[in-house]
Amino acid sequence: MGTPSPSDERRHTPDDQPLWNESYYLDWFTDDGALGGYLRIGFYPNLNRVWYWGCIVGEGRRLVMVTSHDAELPKDPQSLEVRADGLWADHSVDAPLEQFSVNLESFALELDDPADMYHDQRGTLVPFGFELDFTTDRAAYLWPPIQTRMEIPCKVHGQVMVGSDTIDIDAWGQRDHSWGGPRDWWMMGWMWSAGRLDDGTRFHAVGGFHEPGGGVSDGTFGIAYLLDPDASSSTEFDEFDEVRVSAVFGHEGLADSATLEFGGLTLDVEPIAWAPVLLVHDDGREARFPRALARFTARDGRRGHGWIEFNQPPTT
Repeated sequence: MGTPSPSDERRHTPDDQPLWNESYYLDWFTDDGALGGYLRIGFYPNLNRVWYWGCIVGEGRRLVMVTSHDAELPKDPQSLEVRADGLWADHSVDAPLEQFSVNLESFALELDDPADMYHDQRGTLVPFGFELDFTTDRAAYLWPPIQTRMEIPCKVHGQVMVGSDTIDIDAWGQRDHSWGGPRDWWMMGWMWSAGRLDDGTRFHAVGGFHEPGGGVSDGTFGIAYLLDPDASSSTEFDEFDEVRVSAVFGHEGLADSATLEFGGLTLDVEPIAWAPVLLVHDDGREARFPRALARFTARDGRRGHGWIEFNQPPTT
């Protein structure tokens, strides 16, 4: 296993591909799975725009989500600040590979049905923000050389503000940073997941790759890791290159259930609350990107929580 370089926390110089992309994801979930949230910053320097998504979800809660796909690219090539109508967000690498902080002030949509994010997005406009610190849980993972990417399990602390309410957050999480291109959401589907089991095991898996017009693939190619919980100082990731993914999809293509298999571990996945995004190409093609706070149950009885996503390119 390689080790990420601290310098890779910074933004990178793009090549000339239009969909060259640099992406920062950060998600979190409480120990009981009652609350969770995520944000994504997507820099598209050759399109002179930034994508930003942020949300809070929970079982029995209405989705609160802010999205922008046309934020202005910062003039400073190292800036992680995002500004758009009704949105200000800033992000700081406080200690490379160890500490990352995020801040948001925005007006977000509060929705009864998360799938409305695919349509007219009719909801209630509410003030939404957060101040969160992501601290690395033992180690950072460098992906194999098929993609320049790091994944980092984290502990998360801070506050989330929704309307007049302030929620103190003491949670687990995951952050990842990838760069290169192109990331073509409209030509390739996949499943991504990461979380924590109740014995302290951290896991991450990507698989189910498929072309437009199909569901998740029954192929086994994937990337996965397990981080052993036995020693709190353990930094050795067990790596795997086979991931099996199966899923049952229901309302608006949101998964009712899924099963992941890698490294001798089988996880049954129960989505708790969805925060989907509609991705519209400049030529009009639409991809759907549903992401869910989820409950994970291992066949050996261990339980946990985390996040799962399915990128769903156009069917035609």
